[in-house]
Amino acid sequence: MLHKALISFASVSVLSMAMAGSVVASDVTLDSVLAGSHRAEANKARDPYRNPKETLAFFGVEPTMNVIEITPGGGWYTEVLAPWLKGRGTLTAAVVDPASASSEGARGYYAKSNQAFADKLAADATNYGEVKTVAFSMGKASFGAADSADAVLTFRNVHNWTGAKADGDMFKGFFSVLKPGGVLGVVEHRAAPGTSAEDSAKSGYIAQEYVVSLATAAGFVLEAESEINANSKDTKDYEGGVWALPPSLRHGDKDREKYVAIGESDRMTLHVSASRLLPRKNDQPPPRGRPSPAPELDCPALPDFCHDPADGFVYAPAIVSGNV
Repeated sequence: MLHKALISFASVSVLSMAMAGSVVASDVTLDSVLAGSHRAEANKARDPYRNPKETLAFFGVEPTMNVIEITPGGGWYTEVLAPWLKGRGTLTAAVVDPASASSEGARGYYAKSNQAFADKLAADATNYGEVKTVAFSMGKASFGAADSADAVLTFRNVHNWTGAKADGDMFKGFFSVLKPGGVLGVVEHRAAPGTSAEDSAKSGYIAQEYVVSLATAAGFVLEAESEINANSKDTKDYEGGVWALPPSLRHGDKDREKYVAIGESDRMTLHVSASRLLPRKNDQPPPRGRPSPAPELDCPALPDFCHDPADGFVYAPAIVSGNV
């Protein structure tokens, strides 16, 4: 009898612990995460410009989803996503494989950036202990098994891929990893309509219609666009590009008050989905409801990158300096 009682007590204890764990997970709200002490104060101060709660709601991200964050940089959004998804969904951070870079400077930068991000995760197992990482190659992007992700999120990265002539390949990779009906959420510095993508990428801005064309060419459908992260004060014509604005303030004290008054950049916010496909040229339905695999691309020599605290890496070969 005593043996059975001990087994019964142990079973109840395990069940109670499991229930307690589920209560803790369900008690974690996006509001509580945003107010959390784990977030850097400098990152919290940027919430009025980055609008994480409204942005994630617009994308339709739920805490039970399998989410992939593309090139998280210093982890601004990782601080928000990781504790929110913990115990209910999954967060995978996709980082550039340094070996795929064709310049020594870029390889060194990616290695250093990836290590800093890994150190950030390791330093706070409570919030980041469940975060997975996957390394991808520029020009041959793969982010996981096909049809495995509910959402792919990218924040202010497209100009970098355009500068590296890898933007189309990145969007094809997003489409491949997403489940049918999955969501691609894009936030990007917005250039004036009709601006040349190749030219504007060097300043950090990209025209919205160009980003939409990348998505639709990969098979996505634009579901909605939002002005959540817009800034009408941004004239987009600064020496040094978007990095003249906060938080980078590239020019230091020169015209600092002017740039601070403008605030952070004007940004497009796009919700696109993998729920419907573009027809193939031969009008035959793609296998498994997915498009034909994209041909392998010849990855051109990557440009040099210089470090920027706000964007991770910056396509700006003309200003490469000692902090590559």
